[in-house]
Amino acid sequence: MNDVNLSKNLERLSSGVKINRAVDGPAAFMISEHMRSQIAGLDQAIDNSEVAVSLIQTTDANMSEVSSLLNRMRQLAIHAANEGPNNAATLEADQSEIHNILQTIGDIAGKAQFGNVKLLDGSMEATGTTTGDNLEFVGASLKTGDSRENGFEVRIKQLATKAHVIGKTALTQEIISAGETLTVFEDGKSASYTTTKDDTADIALKNLQAKIDRAGIQVQSSLDEAGNINLNHKQYGSAHSFQVTSSTAGVLSEQGGQINVAAAGKDIIGTINGETTIGKGQILTGIDGSKCVDGLKVRFYGEGKDFLRDILCEVEDKPVDGEPAEGEQEQKPEIPPEGVAVGRVFVTQNGTKFQIGGNKLQTAGISIKGVHPDTLATNIVNQSDFNRLSDVDVRTFQGAQDTIMLVDEAINQITSNRADLGAFQKNTLESNLSNIRIANENLVSSESIIRDTDMAKEMASFTKNQIMSQSSNAMLAQANQMPQRVLQLLG
Repeated sequence: MNDVNLSKNLERLSSGVKINRAVDGPAAFMISEHMRSQIAGLDQAIDNSEVAVSLIQTTDANMSEVSSLLNRMRQLAIHAANEGPNNAATLEADQSEIHNILQTIGDIAGKAQFGNVKLLDGSMEATGTTTGDNLEFVGASLKTGDSRENGFEVRIKQLATKAHVIGKTALTQEIISAGETLTVFEDGKSASYTTTKDDTADIALKNLQAKIDRAGIQVQSSLDEAGNINLNHKQYGSAHSFQVTSSTAGVLSEQGGQINVAAAGKDIIGTINGETTIGKGQILTGIDGSKCVDGLKVRFYGEGKDFLRDILCEVEDKPVDGEPAEGEQEQKPEIPPEGVAVGRVFVTQNGTKFQIGGNKLQTAGISIKGVHPDTLATNIVNQSDFNRLSDVDVRTFQGAQDTIMLVDEAINQITSNRADLGAFQKNTLESNLSNIRIANENLVSSESIIRDTDMAKEMASFTKNQIMSQSSNAMLAQANQMPQRVLQLLG
């Protein structure tokens, strides 16, 4: 027994481990094996997080170059907008450099890689398509569900409208000749025009619109059949408004010289996949915490009673009322309480995920948006009808102004994307990395306490067992001498 104990002491001292097999301590063995599994998982999670940080840093570096190119593009657009000293050759040179910048941004979007992984071509973000007229996919988050097979139904309960002013007094030649002053205000900016006796209603309105455009006010003017002035904000929703005043009561303001606020625009109201959304302008956004549509954004175009009649007829198969008979009041079409189905949105979820923990589902993810000029600054209302950044043209004054607006939007998008990446790197990856390093160190220490040999204690035990073994051997030697002495006496 002393030899067996001495052998165990030697095994523990030579290996540095006091539990070499399950029989040495079944409960401690089981706990330590689980700990070893956790330690191995955390070791790999640390490596995973470090690689993820490198990927995000590489992505941000490429986006930084895109930001620099967009800043240069904005500078060129501002130069082109300086209409006085510019000639056709100068504008052509500006447009040529802008075209080259757009090509370079497209190259970065297609070639930015981390290993074999494409970073900025849009393959690491949620993408979507829609069915149904006037319905457009805007974007989705990493939390948005995948609906590539059946799609999410979109139902509209209220159409978006614009802030507007409708004059109640016609702009007659008599009012024009008297010198009517028309003024529009928006966000601290103002545009004012005073008519002359040589103006007509159309000319007066064109001159007012020119003043509005020069001031950068987002308002569009028109005359109706009765000669009343109609002003509409260019953007939809309740967030955009303006004020007006006129010399004559009813032309724009209710009282002459009084400032009136335009009738407020309405935000769209609706559901996606039967789930609640937030409407802003024409855009519906799935609320945080939604089961399937969290972060999903769709835009639905269209406004006015005629359009409403059309969708009620075509989508819900309801008859369109005829023109009201003389003396009858026209019936205003109304959307039913449950809303009207206008199409479906199909989302393909390609957001990237990182395993940053040592256990199942300990992951984090982010959607890295593409930066190709065809996908930047899309569907921004502008007078040049530029649909995206790649369409811009600075060879006209209005084109240069609209280019500045689209480039600003593209810069906002890139800046927002970089901010998301930075927040993800700092608050998710690097914070988690510090945490799991500490957890790993503590777990290694705990596992060592359970499994590793206490060298001092084991040396004391080894010395004791060695003494006991030597003593027992000496006693055996003495015991073996006793029979020999008895035999000698008998002999």
